[in-house]
Amino acid sequence: MVYLDHAATTPMLPEAIEALTAALAVVGNPASIHSAGQQAKRLLEESREQIAATLGADGIEIVFTGNGTEAVNLAIKGLWWQRRAAMPTGAEPAGAARPRILVPAGEHHATIDAVEWLAVHEGAEVVELPIDEVGRVRLDVLADELARDASSVALVTMLWANNEVGTIQPVDEVARLTARAGVPLHIDAIAAYGQVPIDFHALRRATEAPRGGGLVALSVSAHKIGGPAGIGALVLDRSAAVEPLIHGGGQQRKVRSGTQDVAAAASFAAAAGVAASRLGDDAARMSALRDRLVAGVAAAVPEARLSGDVGPGASVRLPGNAHFSFPGCEGDSLLFLLDAAGVAVSTGSACQAGVPEPSHVLIAMGRSEADARGALRITIGHTSTDADVDAFLAALPAAHAQAAKAGLAARATSFDR
Repeated sequence: MVYLDHAATTPMLPEAIEALTAALAVVGNPASIHSAGQQAKRLLEESREQIAATLGADGIEIVFTGNGTEAVNLAIKGLWWQRRAAMPTGAEPAGAARPRILVPAGEHHATIDAVEWLAVHEGAEVVELPIDEVGRVRLDVLADELARDASSVALVTMLWANNEVGTIQPVDEVARLTARAGVPLHIDAIAAYGQVPIDFHALRRATEAPRGGGLVALSVSAHKIGGPAGIGALVLDRSAAVEPLIHGGGQQRKVRSGTQDVAAAASFAAAAGVAASRLGDDAARMSALRDRLVAGVAAAVPEARLSGDVGPGASVRLPGNAHFSFPGCEGDSLLFLLDAAGVAVSTGSACQAGVPEPSHVLIAMGRSEADARGALRITIGHTSTDADVDAFLAALPAAHAQAAKAGLAARATSFDR
């Protein structure tokens, strides 16, 4: 199998597997005060420090979670609950409720579903910020919303880089706008971690972030960088206050209670160290493979349309991401046909009850429903080779011809009658 779906998950690094298996033999609850517990705690805290170093943060600011989705939920819900409960200060009117969440269109469903839950169950007012034709947030609209009434904003949340089309967001500018407004910012960096440099403290310093404002929270996940599934992390600035999702025990600054997974943390740390040590080399190698793939698709299927930012420079798009729309085809059809040919890729659509749905990201970018239904995401990772790209390009023409012949599926089903 040729694996080109690294954005979904990437194979574990040998160093991460070795660290995991070694740590599984460590006996002791890191919350226990006896020597076995303290041995486990030492390994846990060393791992926390190692991960923090790759993110430009301090160990105390790393809150381990069960996955990236939990980290996103903890940041969004925790910040919203805390900001709603906090007493207003300064020029804010007494009883200011801060109900609004500012969020760009086209976000990952971890964010979309979290803010929708707050809207339905807690009365949050979700303000969707438009994105442009390449998937980048409209800074002018964000600035206007903050200037109009920053005191009503609980938080701003956004992706560092779009997980579907790979466009890198103007993180510095958003962090600066929120810092000036004194509004907390959460960044979902799950897709970006291990592909672009991330320095939490440097970004806060550069944007002159005040206590509790600007960039205060950042989410990452181990399995996107060659670590194990089942562990993520929230980088939470010392000045940030969040209401926890989980209670009982008070571990991790009382932000996320529960016995921590020492072995997973050690494996996460090993993967983070490897990813950080070769970040530049891997990005250059992946970019070269991606560019070969993009050129090959343009030659094989001229009508295919590359999505996301295609401008010059390394700061506009994730190095491993190539995302296309194939007119007249279902993305799912292409996915299954390529899979049958031994090539694993991803579709930009969410499939519910067997009915293909268009990519909400492409719709938000102003693309047609037909474009959004014909989306295919090919993502390159640390194991990818020229041979993988060649295999994909060899399999694509026949798969495309068959998918184009089948056309777009009817949206109605027998269940709709």
